[in-house]
Amino acid sequence: MEVSDLLLDRALAIGARSVAVVGTGKNVGKTVVMRAIYRAAIARGMQVGLTSIGRDGEANDFVDAVAKPRLRLAAGTLVAGALGALPRSPALEWCEATEVQSASGALCIVRVRTESELELVGAPTASGLRGSVEALFAHGAEFVAIDGAIDRIAALREEDAVIVSCGAAASASIEAIAGEVRALVALLALPRGDRSIDAVRIEGALTPMRAAELIASGEKRPIVVRDATRVTLRGRALLGALERLSLRVEHPLRPIAVTVNSVGRAGCVEPKALLQAVHAAVKLPTFDLFAASAA
Repeated sequence: MEVSDLLLDRALAIGARSVAVVGTGKNVGKTVVMRAIYRAAIARGMQVGLTSIGRDGEANDFVDAVAKPRLRLAAGTLVAGALGALPRSPALEWCEATEVQSASGALCIVRVRTESELELVGAPTASGLRGSVEALFAHGAEFVAIDGAIDRIAALREEDAVIVSCGAAASASIEAIAGEVRALVALLALPRGDRSIDAVRIEGALTPMRAAELIASGEKRPIVVRDATRVTLRGRALLGALERLSLRVEHPLRPIAVTVNSVGRAGCVEPKALLQAVHAAVKLPTFDLFAASAA
């Protein structure tokens, strides 16, 4: 079975109707993972919707002009994308203009009529993402794939799946890559707080300073925030806080798998060693789409 099918099966096994792919940094393979899941779903005859937080499918990176993976979409695919980035073409069937706005215009729902390459500019906010995903479902999508961002995942429903991508583009060593993704998975996997237990409820963000104050005071009660995006600690600081504080969320997420990319712009690491190190760090099924392997 292809790695892409294994990833799709992981999402479907928990009853997810959508999956968001988030990364530890740029160029770790998020778009490649989203595209692979999309193709696996299309191969099964599913009606698939796609959207993004940010920009995807462009020929070259908008920031540094480096070549990027394209999005070649099959006929029947539903897309939520900004009007200014969608081509005026008979290859696309217009479905709806939503009220969600982006820097490239209103977010629109279109259906691909003939196989096409598209540049996808999605909703810039969590609420906009939520609205665009709902619009895709309203127009018949059975499954939605999202190229996501950590600060927008609050838009996801609790039954949705999250896949985390990491790789050599974000860190220079296997140890550093494994440490970064371990912290990110731990953040996304924060459990739901028990409302029957006395807890410290933080209305805004749990910042490094606030966490340090709670640790210094010896706080033993659960620390509850709305969702994972309200915790601003990252990396070792987050892992250290998790050892000393009982962090909880009101709206939990469901990370189901991690993908690795052993190649970065500055160099590469040994693929099998990276796969095994990340798997050991995150305790989740771990996949390498580039090497077609899994742990």
